[in-house]
Amino acid sequence: MNVVQVSAITFAIQSFVTLFVIMDPPGATPIFLALVSKKNPKERRMLAMKAAAVSFSVITLFALFGRFILSYLNISMASLQAAGALLLLLISLDLLTGGTGGGKSQSSDANIALVPLGTPLLAGPGAIVATMIFVQNADTTPKVFGLIAAVVGVHIAIAAALMASTTILKVIKEAGVTLVARIAGLLLAAIAVQMLVDAIRVFVEV
Repeated sequence: MNVVQVSAITFAIQSFVTLFVIMDPPGATPIFLALVSKKNPKERRMLAMKAAAVSFSVITLFALFGRFILSYLNISMASLQAAGALLLLLISLDLLTGGTGGGKSQSSDANIALVPLGTPLLAGPGAIVATMIFVQNADTTPKVFGLIAAVVGVHIAIAAALMASTTILKVIKEAGVTLVARIAGLLLAAIAVQMLVDAIRVFVEV
């Protein structure tokens, strides 16, 4: 009983660390700041919580039904990754050219929280695959609860990091916001290209 408990704790810690590194809340901060720079502080905090909630919902959905969904639709993880990469690339180009990252279709705050913050930036293919693997390895009840705690903990950390980052906008002012938007666009483009390269490698190997 004692061994099982230690194993479950270790499993939970591994799950938390892996998901935290993959979802990378600090790395998402510049992109988040660029997307919410025109919002007031209250709206920024709401968007931070909404983005974390959307990410949690997507991760939970794929944890429960991921394999069934992908199998039913005959979609490979590489295809999902490539699609996410192309979406991020479009958003990054908009940021680099002076847009807000939402393109012409951005009509409400919910859009920002859904795309690109909630998914595919936070709940991207990497996080989805990792979660599905952890679900497969959670073969005991303590491990299942450990995984649940890890997923919840990661998203609490994400919400906290994004909300805390909004105070930076008070310091950097308008010129700083423009600089952050350009840097965010560059980072997002690099992330998108790397995701696309990884997906292409899978296709080539197959």
